[in-house]
This record gives sequence, C-alpha cells and structure tokens, in this order.
Amino acid sequence: MSHPGTAVVVGASLSGLMTALALSRTGVEVRMLERSDDTGRTGAALHAPDGLIERITGFAPSQVPQPLAPGIQTWFAVHAALRAAADASPLITLQQKTTVRRVGQDGDTAWVLASDGTRHVADLVVGADGHRSVVRAHVAPERPNATFAGYTIWIGIADEADISARRWPHDVAFLNSGNSTLLGYPLPGVSGSTAVGERRLGWAWYDASRNHLLRRSGAVRGSVVRHSLMPDSVPVSTYRELAAQARTGFPSPWREAILDSIGRRAVIGTPIAEYVPDRLVRGRVALVGDAAHVPTPMTGNGFSESLHDAEALAEAVAAHSFGAGTAAALLDYEGARLRRARSLVQSGQGFSRSFAREAA
Repeated sequence: MSHPGTAVVVGASLSGLMTALALSRTGVEVRMLERSDDTGRTGAALHAPDGLIERITGFAPSQVPQPLAPGIQTWFAVHAALRAAADASPLITLQQKTTVRRVGQDGDTAWVLASDGTRHVADLVVGADGHRSVVRAHVAPERPNATFAGYTIWIGIADEADISARRWPHDVAFLNSGNSTLLGYPLPGVSGSTAVGERRLGWAWYDASRNHLLRRSGAVRGSVVRHSLMPDSVPVSTYRELAAQARTGFPSPWREAILDSIGRRAVIGTPIAEYVPDRLVRGRVALVGDAAHVPTPMTGNGFSESLHDAEALAEAVAAHSFGAGTAAALLDYEGARLRRARSLVQSGQGFSRSFAREAA
C-alpha cells in the first residue's frame, strides 16, 4: 500500500465491528461512527463460529481481550467480545452518539457528514448501518429502502432457574402452532454456564397476525420498516394476547419461557425487512452486513455472511494500493460477494411470502 490508508465505518453493531477489525488487521486506520450509546440495543441469538475473535483479529487465543465460546450465543455476548477486541486495537477509534446524515465522495476521498456538521473524511467509507442504512442511499439511490416482509418476530430470553419444567431442551426447537412459528434455543447462562438448569432459553416467535399494530405504532410505514417495538411500547392487550396463545399453542419449557418474558415485560417485536442488492459499492463507498443485504432471520446465515463481507472487503483492500486503487479494490469486493448476497436473501423470500400469505 502507498500509505496505511483510512476508513470511516458507519455503524458499530456486529458487521461494523467485524469490518473495522478486519480492516485494521491490514493496517488501515478506522474511525467508527455509531448513533447509539449502547443502550436500547436489540438482538436475538446467533451461531458464533469457533475462534471467531482470533479469526477476525489475528490475535492468539491468549491475546483475546474477551473470549467467546463457539456455538449459539446471545447477540449481546458476541457484540461485547467484538467490542472488547476493537477497544484493544490502536488503529480503531469509536465515536458514539454520532448520527450520519449524508455521504459523499470525489476522485480522491470519501466522507460522511454528521448531524452536528462535522465532516469525516477517509480513503473509503463503509456502510454497516443496518437495514435502514443511510449509506445505502448513496450507493443505491434508485432503491434505498429494504421492504417489510409481512410479519414480526417477538423475541425474549428467560433464565431456566426462574421457570419450572419437567424436561429441558438439549437442542434448537422448531415448532408450529396455527399460523405461528416458534424457534427456541438454549443459551449459556449469565455466568457462561451450559449446565442444565443454569442456562437461558431464548425464543423467537414468528407472527404475521399483528401487522395492524406495526402500522398503528409507526413501526412500519408503507412498505418500510421504521423501528422495532421495544418492551415498554408493546400494548398491555398484546402481551395478554401473546400469553393466551402461548399457553395453548406451545409446549413446555418454551411456554414457560415465553410467559416468564411476558410477565417481566421483556419482549421485543421486530418487523422483518428484506433487501436483495443490485450493487454493493459505488466508487469509494461500500456496504456490508444488513446495509448490503437483508435476509429474513429464518435463513440463519445473516451473521455468517456479514463475517464473510468483512473478510472479503479487507482482503480486497489489502490487495490494492490506496489512492487510485481504492475504487478497484471495492469492485473486487463486490465481485466476490454480490452473487452470494443476493442468493442469501432470495433463499428466505419463499418462506416469507408463504408465511405472510398463510397468516393473512
């Protein structure tokens, strides 16, 4: 590389952190801009591959600031491990409470304009800002929005120690009840224990029968998902309806896990969006993760594909010199990832159309 190179990564969720870590491993100086302050984060569970932190950072196991066990983990556990690794890197700077309003570029640099008027300039800009990506509006202005898939996922987590059950699960459960589908998964306990009775039970309830609630609350406007329903914004009547359905529709211990979450008012409703990309880059600006491709969680591959995005982008950047070679590097990245990104989203669209239609 002609010089170390600089990047601005918009978004410090999982895909943003992995991208920043992968780029910094090649010597790129990364500034991350995140609109939140780590409060109000949402996320279900995901499968963490063996040696994730070592893989994305190049650290030896003894150097990992916060180890992460492989297997099904909460979003929060994976985020915390990635964040600890980013905090330990001298090449990564994280700036929170920074909202990006606009993205631009010329022949020599790319930049983002924050809401406070600050202009952050770098060799390249990476949009890792989720399904409502501001950066996507620059890369694909002709089609900037992901589309509502027609259903919601209600998400909760319960401690096994707080509920009673005759049998505890040993694997992921996939259950159907009427027009609802439930995915249940045992998770390590708060202490990291995987012993039966000391774990947590995560659940994700796919529901297409309450789209009127999403529209009435403003969570969905037209065909665009605007936000999730946080626990305190879920109506009491909806909690009661969900509890009644859980009692008759799902077996133990998932029934008890759902009722425990409802009793604590610890349920999040996430309207599902989908986006099949036609492009991943424009000049010096690239997209990764949900900013690039938004599949239904039913595919189970959103996180792993975000990891592949981060690695492919870093590999492409490392193969070119910064400056005139930056745009060529991003085109190589797009060539490596676009077909797979489109296939990922399309693989889940059949389920989405069928599920939303059957529940209508």
